[in-house]
Amino acid sequence: MNANNLFMQIIAHLSKDKKLKKIVEQQEPFVLVKRKNIYLHLCNSIMSQQLSTKVADVFQRRFLALFNNKNPTAEQIAATPFETLRGIGLSNAKANYVLNVCNFFIEEKITDARLYKMSNEELIKYLTQIKGVGQWTVEMVLMFTLGREDVFAVDDLGIQQAICKLYNIDSADKKVMKEKMLDVSKKWSPYRTYACRYLWGWKDKTP
Repeated sequence: MNANNLFMQIIAHLSKDKKLKKIVEQQEPFVLVKRKNIYLHLCNSIMSQQLSTKVADVFQRRFLALFNNKNPTAEQIAATPFETLRGIGLSNAKANYVLNVCNFFIEEKITDARLYKMSNEELIKYLTQIKGVGQWTVEMVLMFTLGREDVFAVDDLGIQQAICKLYNIDSADKKVMKEKMLDVSKKWSPYRTYACRYLWGWKDKTP
């Protein structure tokens, strides 16, 4: 199936949900891309935690500037002094977590090919062994680095806010809220990553 036909299939499937259909129609088409250097995207995901997209971009530009604006290897990052990472504005914790990621990739001799062969569940279990890497961080990498189509970030604040607003779900009881979110998301499978992407886009545009 060519890319255009696949995209039309995804949109047709998500549009069965009339509420989601409205917000998909308001946005530019989105296509997932598979990327290399997974360790680097994992580091970027850590640096982006709890930050707006704009602020996260600033941190990533500063980070790349440490390596002459070229993608560093895991070894180059691991050899970067802690204070240098702190110097671009990273917290103590985030600087440590970035180093943890690169040291783990080096010690485990991890290749992109090896990670691409793992299922979502296997990847989450494997990479969350790294101190500072939680399920949300791996989910972002699954979505936007490995291009997995059916990931649902139930713990993401933006997704929670968007779904609660769109489907009129009460967020007072977090456990009940997440159960309702998961129930709503079932109809989007096997394209829940795309649904999340459109929910984020809609939330960013609405007051």
